[in-house]
Amino acid sequence: MAENIKENIQSLRTHRNAVILVHNYAPGDVQDIGDFVGDSLELARKAAATDADVIVFCGVHFMAETAAILSPDKTVLMPDREAGCPMANMATPRELAEYRRKYPDASVVTYVNSSAEIKAMSDICCTSANAVDIVGSFPENRDIIFVPDRNLGAYVEQRLGRKLILWPGYCPTHHRILLEQLRETREQHPGAPVIVHPECRPEIIAEADAVGSTSQILRYCRETTASEIIVGTEIGILHRLEKENPGKTFYPASPIMDCPNMKLNTLEKVMWVLEDMAPVISLDEETAEKARIPIERMLEQS
Repeated sequence: MAENIKENIQSLRTHRNAVILVHNYAPGDVQDIGDFVGDSLELARKAAATDADVIVFCGVHFMAETAAILSPDKTVLMPDREAGCPMANMATPRELAEYRRKYPDASVVTYVNSSAEIKAMSDICCTSANAVDIVGSFPENRDIIFVPDRNLGAYVEQRLGRKLILWPGYCPTHHRILLEQLRETREQHPGAPVIVHPECRPEIIAEADAVGSTSQILRYCRETTASEIIVGTEIGILHRLEKENPGKTFYPASPIMDCPNMKLNTLEKVMWVLEDMAPVISLDEETAEKARIPIERMLEQS
């Protein structure tokens, strides 16, 4: 059955001139049929550089929006429109407008894990890989509103030694792991280094041997001489780590670091979305244009 679905996807991909983008947290069998597998911004940029007419984004809603912003001439599809991001939903335009009124002289740095509407109200975007550099590019006396992830913001504060105005949002998947759980995993695998995502709680980050975005986690695990590594991010990344690093063993820092929204992406839905050419992710032109500006500012600095 699965092989028939894969064959149908391949046929439809060719027929539609489509490129399939799959986030590192998606199910392993979906990763295996992707043209590109990676983090959200990396995928959107790669798709924009192709001559594809159609982008199928196997991730969550804000990621497909970013692809639509960077590829206005392409049709962007999502296998499941209900695959949203709880953290992105924790920041609304009304609330951000209130923050901007409260701190009129502050600049807004927005994590790419946010809606197009929030990006459109921001001065510049950042990723988990470049957040420290982006915030550090502002004068030290400039107030910064960091949206929407308070854990990533706290990590940036710690790295730069400067205080930020932190939005109260967080990623439930990364926020879920507790210090006791991480220490228990360490006890089960003594000697294995721990690398965690900066969306984790500050006490988890303080306990880790290394901290990094998904791309940085992939590089760390590839380059380390350790044969066993404990990984503190969404468990979907273990599939790619195991494929790319035969001979190394990877353990989730916690088995409950599982994003149900990412798991809404399935092979069947990829096939159906290519058959139906729906649902389409589209943005009004004004929002897309305003959201593109802070993304391009970030890319210029990166």
